[in-house]
Amino acid sequence: MSADQSHQRQQVPERSTGAPVRQLRLVVEADDYEQAVTFYRDVLGLPERAAFQGAGDARVAILDAGRATLEIVNPAQKRMIDEVEVGRQVAPHLRVAFEVDDTTARTSTLEQAGAEVVAAPVRTPWNSLNARLHAPAGLQITLFQELS
Repeated sequence: MSADQSHQRQQVPERSTGAPVRQLRLVVEADDYEQAVTFYRDVLGLPERAAFQGAGDARVAILDAGRATLEIVNPAQKRMIDEVEVGRQVAPHLRVAFEVDDTTARTSTLEQAGAEVVAAPVRTPWNSLNARLHAPAGLQITLFQELS
């Protein structure tokens, strides 16, 4: 489980309204486009699936982040995650979490590439190793490594 999942799971009735969602895309505006692409593609390692350029220097890079999930948390859960990962309330309304194989090594790599470490890797009650960083394009990110 990631840091953003509760200790207990509740059964939720399955609801289907037709075809499932095929893909989740998080669209992030980056003032320094080149820095953000380099950081997320080259340093974090998200493969580039497509890139397009349009009129007026409009550019987009579509990076593959693997399997996507959307975690919806209530304010109490958000506070609890911050307390576990950072020791204080720091998360904005939106935070992006990436599962990695080695949180400690990846945190160091991202810090060397310009990310600011908010909290060093910490073992969570749900048995993952999580770190928090401020990253390019104004994103606060969590790196998590499942330890089970």
